[in-house]
Amino acid sequence: MKRQIYLDNAATTKIRPEAMAEYQRVSEEAWGNPSSLHSLGSDAERILTASKQTILYTLGAKDAEVVFTASGTEANNLAILGHALAKERYKRGAKIITTDGEHASVSATVDELRKSGYKVAVLSTKNGEINLDEMKREMTPDVILVSIMMVNNETGAVYDIPSIKRTIMSMCPEALLHVDATQGYMKIPFTKGGIGADLITISSHKIEGPKGVGALIIDKEVLKKKELAPVVFGGGQALGLRSGTENVPAVAAFAEAARLAHTELHESIKKMYSLRSKLIEELTTDVRLKEISITLPKSYAPHILNITLPNIKSETMLHYLSSEGIYVSSGSACSSNGGHLSSALTAYGRSEDEADSSIRISFSHTNEDADVDALVDALAIGLTKLARKR
Repeated sequence: MKRQIYLDNAATTKIRPEAMAEYQRVSEEAWGNPSSLHSLGSDAERILTASKQTILYTLGAKDAEVVFTASGTEANNLAILGHALAKERYKRGAKIITTDGEHASVSATVDELRKSGYKVAVLSTKNGEINLDEMKREMTPDVILVSIMMVNNETGAVYDIPSIKRTIMSMCPEALLHVDATQGYMKIPFTKGGIGADLITISSHKIEGPKGVGALIIDKEVLKKKELAPVVFGGGQALGLRSGTENVPAVAAFAEAARLAHTELHESIKKMYSLRSKLIEELTTDVRLKEISITLPKSYAPHILNITLPNIKSETMLHYLSSEGIYVSSGSACSSNGGHLSSALTAYGRSEDEADSSIRISFSHTNEDADVDALVDALAIGLTKLARKR
């Protein structure tokens, strides 16, 4: 049996044993409803509260609350729709600023608001950078929300969130900043205060926690001013913002994965940077791969590298690599599922043909140098074999 080499960690990560053990422990020992008043409910509520405190600690966020959701997608929807619907006056021509390279859970949500009459400004992310002059032109008094990801999920570009926050504060200080940090959390070091975000989205399965749980980090001032409305209604759990019985075992496992990732963060980052650098060096020095083009944003995360193949569709190479036991991606798992070209890559500056021939390699601290060597050799053989079939 061929060794499996997993290099699609931006899509999802394998749950770590400690998180799995915590999920099982809580499922067996504290399976009560955290809203119940008896001792089983109290046990579950204590675990829920402790999990929130752990998540906030990893973000250095003493001035915030946590609402756990079923995914990063739901957290993004709560942030954007919840703020847009929070005040009646927002429904009469309010403006939202976002970018042309956002994850579909942001871009599709903003587009629904556009259909409802909200104004939307979409900033360029060409070459993996946000043009602050363009942003300043769009910062009109009717702006209520700026929603920008921290790390692009396909190019690995890291956006300058602190500068974006300073621009908001100088021009539209009442507007909120929402940061989708799904690909940044436990991949690059940051704190809530350091980036100045009012709302932050994170996701469990991107950091070796279980699937089916995400979180929206909410500044306490947002709650105090009632600037977030619920989009799921029912029993009023989660500060009245997200009704439904909390998935306490998954939340506890998420918190355990976050705790361990936070402890290991600097070593993990160092490892992923090393793997990324090694791959770039081999791609640029191996004559067999001279026709591959590498997407290299000026500021980048350690775990993502996007490459463009010479006239070979990404899906074709993906299937070949998969047959060799090597798993990469033809783009965001969410966008590739719909069969759409990567808007992030075309926004970056790639042509549609180039986007259709690009693959994303994404590392974890569990990968090794040998994984890079195996990928490079498989790419070289794949290029030769697939070129013959064109």
